[in-house]
Amino acid sequence: MAEAKKVSKTSGSKRPAVTATTAAGKAAPAKKAPPAKPAATSKAKAPAAAKPVRAKATKPAVIPLEQRRNYVEVAAYYIAAARGFTPGDPLQDWIQAETEIDRLLKEGRLGVLTP
Repeated sequence: MAEAKKVSKTSGSKRPAVTATTAAGKAAPAKKAPPAKPAATSKAKAPAAAKPVRAKATKPAVIPLEQRRNYVEVAAYYIAAARGFTPGDPLQDWIQAETEIDRLLKEGRLGVLTP
C-alpha cells in the first residue's frame, strides 16, 4: 500500500515533525527529531601557533666508491633516457648525474646498501 507523508510544524521546534498517513487516511505516529546540538561556547581554545620547522643538518653519507659510481652510472642512464637517447654529450650526462647523486647523499636521501 502506498503511504503519504504530511509535514506539520510543531511549536518550539525548529525542525518540522513528519507524520505518515496510510491509504485509509489514519495518521501513523510521528517520528521524533534528533536532539539539537549545543551551541559552541565563546571561550573555545585558539589553535596553537605552529612551530617553525628547522632543516636538520646531516652529514654526507660515507659510501664505498664502487657504490657511488653505480649510483652515478644509473642516474646518467636515466638522464639520457629522459632526453630520448638522442645524440648528446655522455660526459655532460655523467657530470650532471654526479652532481645530483652528491646532493642526494649530502641530504641523507641516499645511503649505503647492505647485502
